Amino acid sequence: MLELLLLLMCASILVSGVLAVFLKNLLAAMVSSGLASLFAAIAFLLLAAPDVAMAEAAIGSGLATFIFLYAIRKTGYQKG
Repeated sequence: MLELLLLLMCASILVSGVLAVFLKNLLAAMVSSGLASLFAAIAFLLLAAPDVAMAEAAIGSGLATFIFLYAIRKTGYQKG
């Protein structure tokens, strides 16, 4: 059961990463990138590395996503 859940997380990381590359909307691509990082944190947790999972969740999916979204907003990005 754990292996199946881990495979699902790895597939989710791949799908989110591919979506981040191919999405035309910059905000949607950034959210997809943040989701890939969040799925990686869950995968680290499943692999019994809670310290790495907490760092990935806090820095990778939390802080980095916030900084990029703030930068996108400050540069005057317009939808469409």
